Formats: sequence, C-alpha cells, structure tokens
Amino acid sequence: MNQSCQLSDIIKLVDGSLHGVSADGCVSSLNTLIDARNDELSFLSNIRYKADLSATHALAVLMTESLFDELKPNHCGVIVVKDPYLAFAQVQRYFYPQAKSSGMRHESASIDASTIIAADVDIGAGCVIEADVEIDSGTRIAAGCLIGKGVKIGKDCLLHAGVKVQEGCVLYNRVILQAGAVIGSDGFGYAWSGKEHLKIPQVGRVVLHDDVEIGANTCIDRGALGDTVIQQGVKLDNLIQIGHNVEVGALTVMASQVGISGSTTIGKGCQIGGQVGTAGHLKVGDGCQLAARTGVVSDLEEGGIYAGMPAMPHRLWLKTSALTARLPEIWKKTKNIK
Repeated sequence: MNQSCQLSDIIKLVDGSLHGVSADGCVSSLNTLIDARNDELSFLSNIRYKADLSATHALAVLMTESLFDELKPNHCGVIVVKDPYLAFAQVQRYFYPQAKSSGMRHESASIDASTIIAADVDIGAGCVIEADVEIDSGTRIAAGCLIGKGVKIGKDCLLHAGVKVQEGCVLYNRVILQAGAVIGSDGFGYAWSGKEHLKIPQVGRVVLHDDVEIGANTCIDRGALGDTVIQQGVKLDNLIQIGHNVEVGALTVMASQVGISGSTTIGKGCQIGGQVGTAGHLKVGDGCQLAARTGVVSDLEEGGIYAGMPAMPHRLWLKTSALTARLPEIWKKTKNIK
C-alpha cells in the first residue's frame, strides 16, 4: 500500500473540484461511507446510500455535481467528479498498486532447461514450467501453477495460485488469471460411432490478448481446429465456461456462471449477466446487453438489450413476464368458455 498523501494530490488524480475542506488535509486510504475515518476518503455513486453519507466521518466524499447539489453535505468535504465509481477505482489503484516482480524463483519450482524466462519473472513454490515456455519481463507466477509445453506469456502478467495454462496457449501483456483458472483444457468434442462417443483430439490453442482478466475457476477450452480467442480488455468473472473455438470481442464483460458453447462469436463491448447460456455456432452482435439467466438460442443483433429464455428484447420480456404471472387468473376466467 502507498503511503498517505495530501488531498490536493487526490484532486489532481481524479480531475475533481474540492468543497468544504482544505486541500492540505492528509489522506491515509479509502473506505466505505460507514467505516471511513476522518483521514480517509469515501465515495457515493447511488442516492440509495444517502443515509450512510449523513453518518460518515470521512474527510471527503467523491460524488457527482448533481448529488452534491441535491444532498448538500456540510459535515464532510466533497470532491465533485464526473464518475464517482471511476474516481474510486483510480484512488484505490493509487493506494494499492500492483506489486512488481523481482526475479524470485522458489527452490521447489520445477523449470525445464529449455525455457526462456526474463530475469525479473517471479515463480512461486511448487510451480511446474514445462519445455519451450517463454515468459516476458514483469510477470509473476504464484504457487502451484502449471505452465504447459510451448506456452508464451507476455509482459506484466499475473497468475494467481493454482492456475493451469495448458500446452501451446498464448497470453499477451498484462493478463491476469485468478486462482484456479484453467486455460487450454480440451474442448467438449466427441463423435458418436453407434457404440461410443469417440473423442476428437483438440489441437488448437487459447489466445488471451492484452489486458484480459479471467476469474477464479473459470475454464476456457482450446480450439478443436484453430484457436479460442479472447480479445483485448475482456473481463470474465469466476466460474465461467468458454467452449472451444469461441471468440469474445474486445472489452466485453461477463458475470459469474456464464456458459458459452463452442464456435459462438460474442461481439465487442457486450455486457453479459450471471448464468447466461448460449447454444453453439451463434453470433451475438457488438454492444449487446444480456440480462441474468438469458438463454440464447439464435443470433442476436448488435446493440440489443435481451432477457428471458429464449432470449427476446428486454421490453417484450417484461410484458411477457407480467402476463405469465396472470395466467392462472386468465385460465380461471376462460376455461369454461366454449
């Protein structure tokens, strides 16, 4: 954690304007409205928490100009910003910057002699680094990771404990893999012979582009032929399954327990809620928003907002849901009509 700083430094960092307190005040950290001390910052991005604002002891609170004008707090300072949540992220990153690698290699790590690993790469206890692996500078690999044969890992990546990156996969720069993620497991590919499910060798790769983050225990299958590709800036939550030969477009985000079946293409900038599932060989257009538990069984046009099973435009789903709740009443009134 970084040392404390002056409030004036925070104002510059978030491009905000200060009200109610001196910019010379000392800030030690950032905390919730309820728990913040008088040397800490907090933030308010939702009016539902205005009662917490009234009770806060924070030195200053990040909020929008409209909230400031509406609530007019006079017991704490206010830093007016365009987006309090973004400002919170910027301040949090200032106080808790990502650690730097130092070249630490634990004596219990098994590292093949053919590897090419930058001098400052950290490798934790019990790691296994197989043949022909290449790892660029600034990367940190925590305890118990497996890096398979021929894997290539770029600069400043972070692999948390127990990550598995199977043979041939590629991680570009600043990729983060949370604990237990599995990259490059076999795709679910079988052919029925009439007597058995014949396993199809999965010979493609997984390619994770710059600034991708993969959540804990998420699994991304390698391609059967060709690659499974996760484009730049994609963020996947915990416990997600990405099937073989899927492509996920840049800056798309997915919440927990999403399942994307094989050979589906997810567009750029999509927002996908928890427990969404797709059939295979589909296309979800750029910028789509899928509500939690949506079931996608056909292509979706770009920019749409969808919900339900099967997926339908969100407004239609709201009307359908309202009618569904009334079906018993409607049936009671109409069942004897001839």
